[in-house]
Amino acid sequence: MQTSTPRIQFDAVTKTYPGVRALDAVSFDVSPGCVHAIVGENGAGKSTLMKILAGATRADAGTIRIDGRPVAISNARDAQTRGIAIVYQEFNLAPHLSVSENVFLGRWPRRKWFGLVRFAELHERTTRLFRDVGLDVPVRARVETLSVAQQQMVEIAKALSHSARVLILDEPSAVLTPGELATLFRVVREMTARGVTVLYISHRLDEIFELADSVTVLRDGRHVSTRPIREVDRRTLIREAVGRPLEEEFPARESRPGEVRLSVRDLSAPGRFAGVSFDLRAGEVVALTGMVGSGRSSVAMALFGAIGSVSGTLRAGAMRGPFRSPAEAKRAGIAFLPEDRKREGLLLARPTRENVTLAHMSDVSAAGFFIRRRERSVANALMSRLGIRGSALEEPAGALSGGNQQKAMLARWLQRPCDVIILDEPTRGVDVGAKFEIYAIINDLATRGAAVLMISSELPEVIGMADRIGVMCRGRLVGILDNAGRAVTQEAILRLAVGEAHP
Repeated sequence: MQTSTPRIQFDAVTKTYPGVRALDAVSFDVSPGCVHAIVGENGAGKSTLMKILAGATRADAGTIRIDGRPVAISNARDAQTRGIAIVYQEFNLAPHLSVSENVFLGRWPRRKWFGLVRFAELHERTTRLFRDVGLDVPVRARVETLSVAQQQMVEIAKALSHSARVLILDEPSAVLTPGELATLFRVVREMTARGVTVLYISHRLDEIFELADSVTVLRDGRHVSTRPIREVDRRTLIREAVGRPLEEEFPARESRPGEVRLSVRDLSAPGRFAGVSFDLRAGEVVALTGMVGSGRSSVAMALFGAIGSVSGTLRAGAMRGPFRSPAEAKRAGIAFLPEDRKREGLLLARPTRENVTLAHMSDVSAAGFFIRRRERSVANALMSRLGIRGSALEEPAGALSGGNQQKAMLARWLQRPCDVIILDEPTRGVDVGAKFEIYAIINDLATRGAAVLMISSELPEVIGMADRIGVMCRGRLVGILDNAGRAVTQEAILRLAVGEAHP
């Protein structure tokens, strides 16, 4: 039940890092028992504010009140004792331990003699907690055997086991299927019905409008607005978040498909996918979508020669595949941006300039000798083309925002013309402003004659960007939908994705 006293009050909260004002006197209230969304571009201050609330860092100035009382949150234990819990985008679980052992880690019930763990009681406590919040996860299973969605539920249960009154969810839906997302929403609603306040950080506006009761916009470390979700529309939220009007969320492009750049026939990889056939033409964007585990990313990796035991026929220009290595695919004019940019796409500890020139080292060397000056020149030109500030050249790639990390990977393949560009989840973890910029880059590549294959789980993105939409289901390409006029519906895609319809 909501009361007149806010659950949380931020009053002039300020945080400065060397050369950066991360938060500039941010003030707003959060009601009890609601889902309060916080949106803004990367660097807007969302994560910094949540880390202060969760005790991971300390504010330089300002006051936080919980249920009307000022609190000093110096560390995570302080936050925990005040009923504040956070679930980060990257989970903090021990994979070799059971679900129960993770939920009550450090608080296992023990016998008086020898300190032996009372496992029956531990499992019973976890079962009772899961029943109370509506979770359906096997409590005795090892965490490493669970799906990503189930692990996320374990993280939420772990937070709630401390009797949390405030739960912070940071990009909780990044790798969830629609069905798993529905489960997450159900659990969140059940928690708020019991009086828990949920702070929900997401770049996905569809989720915010479906789930949130109220929304706060931050921009450049400053508070822009806080209001009930019913009082704001999508266009206004985007404009406030990016600080400028975006006429369209998905920039317009005139589709003029040309010659076939990539021809795929009966491509198969045992245990991953089978019988995939399609053509990709110059000047068009084709999206490949489907549920998690449908085989969409495996198809992308197979086209780039990144997985073995692939059969079938593949033609890219004068070269025939399947290609046996990424180097062979690159020689055929194929570029690839992987789904997990941090583990598979970037050298996070190395300077951005090295990441940008990584795909074509011969262009920044002569007679076998690396030329630093040439590397800086090439990297600076590519980064300028994509709107990345020049000062980022020497920064580690891991220090860039999600949007600039994606741009850096794109820049890597713009050094030389590519006939085929494969983008696996190109806007995952990217704010609304950077998304628009990446969409514009994709459209520019297609307009210049590249054939673009985009793998995405975001259906509004798929419909807004693609000329044709391929739908995967259980390792099969079950349909290719013509998206002329952006007329394909999400329902039509989902029915194919779950095997309920045929085009």
